[in-house]
Amino acid sequence: MSINTIFRIGGALVAIGTFVIIALFKSSSLLPIQYDVAIAAASAVIAFIITPYITVIPFIWVRDKIRVAAASDLVAAVIGLLIGLILSALFAIPLQYLPAPFGQLAPFVAAVVTGYLGLTAAVQRKSDIAHLFQNSLLRRGRDRDEERERERSKKREPEKEQTPPPPVEPKIQILLDTSTIIDGRIADISQTGFVMGTLVVPRFILNELQRIADSADTMRRNRGRRGLEILNRLQKDATVPIEIVDTDVEGIADVDGKLVKLARDLHCPIITNDFNLNRVAELQGVKVLNINELANAIKPVLLPGEEIHIKIMQDGKELGQGVGYLDDGTMIVVENGRQFMNATIEVTVTRVLQTVAGRMIFAHPKQVATATSLQQAPTKQK
Repeated sequence: MSINTIFRIGGALVAIGTFVIIALFKSSSLLPIQYDVAIAAASAVIAFIITPYITVIPFIWVRDKIRVAAASDLVAAVIGLLIGLILSALFAIPLQYLPAPFGQLAPFVAAVVTGYLGLTAAVQRKSDIAHLFQNSLLRRGRDRDEERERERSKKREPEKEQTPPPPVEPKIQILLDTSTIIDGRIADISQTGFVMGTLVVPRFILNELQRIADSADTMRRNRGRRGLEILNRLQKDATVPIEIVDTDVEGIADVDGKLVKLARDLHCPIITNDFNLNRVAELQGVKVLNINELANAIKPVLLPGEEIHIKIMQDGKELGQGVGYLDDGTMIVVENGRQFMNATIEVTVTRVLQTVAGRMIFAHPKQVATATSLQQAPTKQK
């Protein structure tokens, strides 16, 4: 028996029971018993038909909406609903003194209206609410840090009088792009110590990460959450300091345009692996540090004549070719390597080709080359 049928039967029984109770408590009936039975039967039929539409179906609709909604939306909705109900309670005090029937209906209408307005306003402005709490927490943390620094400076005042203050070095700032944060390699690069300066994340970049993390698309949501985890990892890493600034750029809508304009104003480079942002920044005279170019630059260099071991993984484009890969993903095209499919062989590098997509290496199997030279040696002696 389905849940709809159970609720239909329950609704019909409630309707019949309600009518029977009303009939029992009536002092006198103006209608014959046949009419009472007919009205009770009609009420049961109507309740049997409409009960799922006022119980089960609305419950399933609400459940599905809650299931697909983001956690941030649910938290914002609860906060907005609570604020709306508190306001409705304040409005109910003067509204209850209105003449009947407005004194009974107005508080209920005020509760519905203020609750709905508070819920929708909180969901639409959830980012601003999150920023409000985050800024307050950051401000408290900064106040505590400043107080501790003042206490330390008081203890070090005698030492400062004896030794001259060290020269102040200029602060080096590097802007982070959204694609770089989601990529995640910047966290590993910062731990190596090659990045000198402070990594700066503007507020509009953080807002874009939060929008991606709250997306309904699963892949975009996972990318956004990965970016937030990388930022958290960078903040915990003491090797390179990271700073989140509230600086905004007026008059520019897209995030890439804001980032390039901010880099021009601060005279600092941008770390990115976005091809389009790379070109736009270079055209406007902004220095770009591309992580993909760095990865290609640190790949091991192989020269013609060197010998390496490679596993043949698949066929090449040309007849008889085999293809293998180095640990860093560099493609090795082996002539006459198809016969060694799924086997690890020693090859001799013949030439190296640098393309836009990366480095491609051509080689010959060492076994074949050795066998060919041995077969040609007796012929030359004859």
